[in-house]
Amino acid sequence: MLLSCAVVAALTPLPWWAWALFFVFIAAMLALDLGLFHRGAQEIKLREALAWCGVWIGLALAFNALLWFWQGPEPAQQFLAGYLVELCMSVDNLFVFILLFAWFKVPSAWQHRVLFWGIVGAVLMRSAFILAGVGLLNRFHWIIYLFGAFLVFTGLRMAWPKRSTEEIHPDRNPVVRLFRHFFPVAASFDGARFFTRENGRRAATPLFLVLLVVETTDLVFAFDSVPAVLAITTNAFIALTSNTFAILGLRSLYFALNRVMPLFRFLKPGLAIILVFIGAKMLATHWFEVSTAVSLSVIGSVLAAAVLASRFIKPPAEAD
Repeated sequence: MLLSCAVVAALTPLPWWAWALFFVFIAAMLALDLGLFHRGAQEIKLREALAWCGVWIGLALAFNALLWFWQGPEPAQQFLAGYLVELCMSVDNLFVFILLFAWFKVPSAWQHRVLFWGIVGAVLMRSAFILAGVGLLNRFHWIIYLFGAFLVFTGLRMAWPKRSTEEIHPDRNPVVRLFRHFFPVAASFDGARFFTRENGRRAATPLFLVLLVVETTDLVFAFDSVPAVLAITTNAFIALTSNTFAILGLRSLYFALNRVMPLFRFLKPGLAIILVFIGAKMLATHWFEVSTAVSLSVIGSVLAAAVLASRFIKPPAEAD
């Protein structure tokens, strides 16, 4: 009951039509993407992926400009900062998706379908988490210190050397194991279908298991990214829209990233610095407040440095 009241409170600062128009726009863009441009299973080429990246980034920047004229510079700066942080965290998460598709041996032509429905689920989950988080922060301000400490811990953990993510084992995913226990799984793919018939009974295909792993993996990622965006703004509309626009571009970003991974070699250290910064900002909120403009400058500078370092500093094997 308390959580539902908090969610309702988070929705009230803006009129209902603003929320309705945003979600209608998102639904229309998703329908256009899957229903018109990617109706059949097809491999996404680099040029097409980069073009769609441009479309989603352009839409996000256009929405940012709309916010500037509608709500003023402060909400617009909060949106841009939240969008950049979520986009970078998503890029880091996409490396895991690349490994998942390789582990399951999913053909490139079917990966878009998995990512599409995975992102629909991610938007719904993040929306629920953000609205609940904003509502709770507005009611219990002390939670901001828990979020801040968690972000500092996450940033330090990200910067700390750990074993390679190539040791990933999706077959140990508890959701997949539970699903296998109650529902039959076909031995092989059936095109881009999630369900098929095998030996006269309905069965899930391995592609559906991939979708389950993508969804549960994103659920884990949400525990990092939601506190990060709430560290930038407690405006539910700004937090949710910036998060959603970043997530919507993930499919195109995935297919582009799969071919230009060296450009993001230093993204993880940069993201670790950003998480520690915004976590420390939350912890220090009682004593002094860091403006959104300063936060945006720090985030932009760190990201630019990470990309430039990835471009000009060669890996040890190439440097010899």
